[in-house]
Amino acid sequence: MGSEIKFGRRFVLAGLLASVATPALADPPRRSIRPAPRPTYVRKIATENVGETVEKAGLSGKVGFMVVDLDSGKTLESRTPLLPLPPASVTKAITSIYALNTLGGEHRFRTRLLATGPIKNGQIEGDLILAGDGDPTLDTDALAVLAKRLKDAGVIGITGKARIYAAALPYQKSIDPGQPDHLGYNPSLSGLNLNFNRVFFEWKREANGYDVKMEARALKFRPRVTMSKMRVVDRKSPVYTHKSTINSEEWTVSRRALGKKGGRWLPVRRPEYYAGEVFHTIARSYGIELPSFGVVKTLPRSTVIAEWQSEQLSSMLRGMMKFSTNLIAEASGVSASLARGRKPGNLKSSGREMAAWLKATHGARHTKFRDHSGLGEDSRMSAADMAKVLSKQGWNGPLRALMKDIPLRDENGRPIKNAPIKVWAKTGTLNFVSSLAGYIETPKGGRLAFAIFAADLPKRSKISKSQRERPPGARTWNKQAKILQQQLIERWAALAG
Repeated sequence: MGSEIKFGRRFVLAGLLASVATPALADPPRRSIRPAPRPTYVRKIATENVGETVEKAGLSGKVGFMVVDLDSGKTLESRTPLLPLPPASVTKAITSIYALNTLGGEHRFRTRLLATGPIKNGQIEGDLILAGDGDPTLDTDALAVLAKRLKDAGVIGITGKARIYAAALPYQKSIDPGQPDHLGYNPSLSGLNLNFNRVFFEWKREANGYDVKMEARALKFRPRVTMSKMRVVDRKSPVYTHKSTINSEEWTVSRRALGKKGGRWLPVRRPEYYAGEVFHTIARSYGIELPSFGVVKTLPRSTVIAEWQSEQLSSMLRGMMKFSTNLIAEASGVSASLARGRKPGNLKSSGREMAAWLKATHGARHTKFRDHSGLGEDSRMSAADMAKVLSKQGWNGPLRALMKDIPLRDENGRPIKNAPIKVWAKTGTLNFVSSLAGYIETPKGGRLAFAIFAADLPKRSKISKSQRERPPGARTWNKQAKILQQQLIERWAALAG
């Protein structure tokens, strides 16, 4: 979860002035998009007390930040830099280097079809096992490829049982139990994940009510799902209710919340059974008859019949940083903890392992993690620790390459072409929590690493679970936090210049 920074008129003017005044910069804009600024304004930015900047933002709660000049190694400016605050999705930047350092950028997750016996006359004489090792990007189309490869191996049925193996990662019903049940960005986690552990709910009003579908939707295939059921009911609130058993899920939705037609992704809480049902359906379309899938906790002696590999971890993490995908962060982080010889039973214990690694490798002493995505509110990190990590990783290190190139925007929200200041960063947004950390290139070629953490935890603590999706006042608060981030980056660009 995150958003781009919008830079106001004053920031653009100061940047354009700096670019015009610096002959070393090639190809300055042919014409200014604003009237020429006064040089005194740039001096004012550089000399204004930073405390006044923070107070003028009108942001309740606490703020900590730190910016470092990478060329000299000196701290350019800071405010309560040791104050631990929730890093939100900035946590994913730490998870990225943790996973890359441990698993390697070329690591690929594998989903396999295993047979406990030989293939004779089109039959596997034994069990068939759909086994995952935690791939967070496995989708329905990938399962279709596996089914096709099983068909190509000459299999049309089995004499034994159909099994699912999902114990490669510890099962988590959700990333953050404090979130409402229906939010798709708070999915479950297991060793066998499918479609980011979400099912697509689609509805259409008809003469006698609503036609509803629950689909395992991907680009090519979209089979119906029966283990996750939806029922439309007459009530004012809540909009959704959810109940689950070990192998099924039952949803209800308020009729008043539905329009003529629409659709949305809902989380799946038993992803292994979800994947088993979807594979069973697709296999049948290829002429392969299988019994219903059950779960096995350990892998028996078996032979690989077919395999699907994910993209390389480095590419996967780049996408995670761009779209802030929580499931990729959790699967990658827990997989890294397991690869380091640890045995985390849940996200909290794996988060502790990552914090310990960060302290040992980067000297981060004011940090604790309770997950790998930052979705939970109990993680803490200081701006000094984050700035220290960014500085050690360096301008040419792997972290900046994974970060999103955030375009500067004018006061109307439009991206500014050829902006004189470039920002690569990871955003983090929760209700009454806003964070931003990354790298800045100034108009004169200066290179900065920065971290800004802000949170009003008393306000956040008063939000009920039912209000977590859109709590009163949160949008305004987060907008004020973004404004402060803009002003600080504007200030640091002027100071560095």
